[in-house]
Amino acid sequence: MKKEKIEKYLSSFKGSKSSNPFGPDALVFKVMDKMFALVSQKEETPRVTLKCNPADGVVLTSEFKSIVPGYYMNKKHWITVSLKGDVPTGIITDLSTISYELIVSKLTKADKKKLERIK
Repeated sequence: MKKEKIEKYLSSFKGSKSSNPFGPDALVFKVMDKMFALVSQKEETPRVTLKCNPADGVVLTSEFKSIVPGYYMNKKHWITVSLKGDVPTGIITDLSTISYELIVSKLTKADKKKLERIK
């Protein structure tokens, strides 16, 4: 999967905003100021880091060579996926959706209402 394609997909989520809070090497995607994805920018093999359920992370890292525990993140709750590896595009987009939904599910009631009002 190309880096530009995953960035476009991550940008399509309701309330998604991207920025470079860690510098130019990482593009961070947030919803209501909560990070749900990080895309590496200057690596030969781009990667995306996504939130996941701990049990799913264990299964995914054992099933795919290109999925490892979250790089520079809490390795129990985050995974890093190499975009040029053995993970099909459909699975990467599904994992991205799950990451977004996990973050949205933990938002405060007030933030959830604000998100609902975004068009």
